[in-house]
Amino acid sequence: MSVITIVGSGVMGSAMCWPATDNGHEVRLVGTHLDREIIDQAKATGRHIKLDRTLPEHVTPYQIEDLETALTGASLVISGVSSFGARWFEENVLPKIPDDVPVLSVTKGLEAQEDGTLLPFPLAMKSRLPEGRKLSLNAIGGPCMCYELCDRYDTTVAFCGDDMAILEKLRAMLETDHYHVCLTKDIPGLECAVAMKNGFALGVALAIGEKEAKGISNLNPESALVTEATRETLKLIRLMGGEDESICYFAGDLYVTVYAGRSRRLGVLLGKGYDIDDAMKELNGVTLESAAVDATVAQALKRLEAAGRAETKEFPLLMHINELLTDHKPLNIPWEAMARQ
Repeated sequence: MSVITIVGSGVMGSAMCWPATDNGHEVRLVGTHLDREIIDQAKATGRHIKLDRTLPEHVTPYQIEDLETALTGASLVISGVSSFGARWFEENVLPKIPDDVPVLSVTKGLEAQEDGTLLPFPLAMKSRLPEGRKLSLNAIGGPCMCYELCDRYDTTVAFCGDDMAILEKLRAMLETDHYHVCLTKDIPGLECAVAMKNGFALGVALAIGEKEAKGISNLNPESALVTEATRETLKLIRLMGGEDESICYFAGDLYVTVYAGRSRRLGVLLGKGYDIDDAMKELNGVTLESAAVDATVAQALKRLEAAGRAETKEFPLLMHINELLTDHKPLNIPWEAMARQ
């Protein structure tokens, strides 16, 4: 039995307690400074208040002040923070992890460099590691609803990293008869795919909001947006140097996020004609990584276009989503521009 330390006790990071303990590992669940109530309740009752489930046996909760204790003797560290916490994790947790302990992240997002180049978080973090550090940074992508992982429904994901031997080790540690793991060294492709599924789930939900506002029932508009979202994501994968096959993970992840994710809620409100400010008030503080990734990628594409490395006209849906989010433009799905791709 190994020790696995999960840093970040949000729903997705915490859901990894289930496959980890099913494989006989001891899990130390560390809350960030934003997770105090979750950890307090877990210590007092054994329940995770966000997942509304009792944590498995062999899970010990820790507050962030006890991070170093929780890391002692760990064979694997899982980053369970959201994209908004990626820099915090890099600055506060990575320096405390020995080089021989791999990191596996559930965090989904892309980071834009000054020149507009887009990097997935593992590669961006690796580029800033101090000289001489050889920490293995890996990530999880693919369609996975945290509640269904806890309830042990069949789930297929991919682990990505630059060392196949380490990926094989991680799969052996975490794969179960219901948690199925593919392996890939295509970090840019997989990470682009699963980051953009959040952004484009919002886009597909625009048609759902329009439909609900008009009180009609149809499927053609949202299916057309799925097609366009797939086309634009494939272009982004190629732009980042990823492999075409990684679009498969986008497809599955988009499906589950459109119909059961938080990004859907914002897209539906915008589709009903809400201004972004009113929509965010309606959502009452829900963390939406979709809005962040859309804005990040759209602004990066503008910088790349200025440098002659990309054309924003090839991404009409993404650029319109950005107009809704940042420019307060009214909804006007670019059907004609999409049909000319």
